Amino acid sequence: MSTFNQFELDEAIVKAVEALGFETATPIQAATIPAVLSGADIIGQARTGSGKTAAFGLPMLEMLKGGGKKPRGLILTPTRELALQVSEAIRSFAKGLPLKIVTIYGGSPYPPQLSALRSGATIVVGTPGRVIDHMERGSLDLSQVEMFVLDEADEMLRMGFLEPVELILERLPPERQIALFSATMPKEIKKISTRFLRNPQTIAVETSALTVDHIEQYWIRTPARRKMDTLLRLLLADPTGYTLIFCRTRRGCAEVCEALTRRGVAADAIHGDLNQAARERVINRMRAKTLNVLVGTDVAARGLDVSHLTRVINLDYPGSAETYTHRIGRTGRAGAKGLAITLVTPSEQRKLRYLNKSIKYNIPEAQAPTNTEIAKQQRKILWAEVEKVLTSVDLVHEVAFINEMAVEVDPVTMAAAALHMLNAARGMNLAPPQPEPKQNRRENREDDGHRSRRTDRGPRDDSDFARVNEVEIFLGVGKFAGVRPGDIVGAFANEFGVNGADIGRVMLFDKNAFIGLPKEVATRVLAEHEKVTIRGRTTYLSLARGRNEEERGGPPRRKTKSFNGGPKRPHHRHKKFNK
Repeated sequence: MSTFNQFELDEAIVKAVEALGFETATPIQAATIPAVLSGADIIGQARTGSGKTAAFGLPMLEMLKGGGKKPRGLILTPTRELALQVSEAIRSFAKGLPLKIVTIYGGSPYPPQLSALRSGATIVVGTPGRVIDHMERGSLDLSQVEMFVLDEADEMLRMGFLEPVELILERLPPERQIALFSATMPKEIKKISTRFLRNPQTIAVETSALTVDHIEQYWIRTPARRKMDTLLRLLLADPTGYTLIFCRTRRGCAEVCEALTRRGVAADAIHGDLNQAARERVINRMRAKTLNVLVGTDVAARGLDVSHLTRVINLDYPGSAETYTHRIGRTGRAGAKGLAITLVTPSEQRKLRYLNKSIKYNIPEAQAPTNTEIAKQQRKILWAEVEKVLTSVDLVHEVAFINEMAVEVDPVTMAAAALHMLNAARGMNLAPPQPEPKQNRRENREDDGHRSRRTDRGPRDDSDFARVNEVEIFLGVGKFAGVRPGDIVGAFANEFGVNGADIGRVMLFDKNAFIGLPKEVATRVLAEHEKVTIRGRTTYLSLARGRNEEERGGPPRRKTKSFNGGPKRPHHRHKKFNK
């Protein structure tokens, strides 16, 4: 194994790397650093998370350690998140060196970037669009660039950045060094390497580790209409890890995140509709380990670099082998073990066979966890945590509190009450597991919507879904009060002690809302509470009136309330209301 002392790097760089806790180089670093220091153009092929930022960043710092006012190094990344992460990593390696790193990317104001470039930048890290903008403004001069790095080249191609990348390459001076990194090598990327790189050295490492050693992969056959049910089962069976869920569209991300929240799962979404500040808040929550489940699109999650992600779930099938490779590369970072699960509809099984051929690995099939397996796993996790507290925590204050209260309660009953409170907060239920729902014939022959046009994500035929929506409670607050479905779920779970598994569908309108509950739970809530405060607005609770949903295949009709909370008015088309 190679150490960083062996690469003849500047002492300040080696100290910075050792201070970060890195002792030995990864395979891509051990092969790339000497090649870059020799001055050769290189093509690096390695899985995401293999340490390639240091592979090109450390030799770049060694070559440019003298500093300079004009850019001598340029690193191009496909997304602003990745640009920020690469900049942060290189700054951490460059402590003690007299050079400045500037990051430029879209979605951020121009004045701070213009000021930073004018004050001098030795290394510039940026996205294609913003780099070209600064070139055209005259604020970015590439005439003295000595080393250019194209990171995630195949992702640049997929996002439509091929033409901007070629334009930037054409503006580089003739005497420069190029390092191109790509997890896969489509023919368009090969053409770029042939046109712009001079006698490049190809460095390919860890190709087999992508599918076997680092990431455990499975696929689960599930009809489109039961995807959400399968996803919930996977999350409930292992609630302790950190999961990234991939959806195809922004709308899908928002819908899945909202559905998970309604079922008591703490989740957040990251997609193109979020501004930069909101995206960074979400990513920081995941990095700080205060968020367990993140739902994202391919583009939005591309720059996500979170080392502790334990699982990737492809809720929507990836469009290509390259997309699949990038998705599962979010887990199993830096040699850690990871898990990737892909939900496959019956009509997508042919695509799965093509995927297996492309990645040269036969992904095995798995089954979604059953109710019994979920209950067994949750009990195992709960008991392991209890044992950990018993063996590692001094409970002297808790014991003193119980003795102080002088309550004559059996110790087992006392422990049961404490477990009940803990489970209520976590949305767990120690009751015997429900019987498995039966899939009807229509589901079994479903062919991705060709025979069944209904593709809603909710498990509407699930017996558990019918149970938690047996009745509905009416609340007199809605969107106009700033209320969100998660606020209602949180109020019922935290203030009324309703188990997350007993909370059904939340229907939110402008001035009112409805929440589904089992009949016995709703009866208890209404008997113990007559009102609730949500986002500073207090509203009375009442049982919603309407016929049973199963009688007509839809939500109950409201006889006295319209959707906006006011009395019904006759509906007249094109009618104008004038004062």
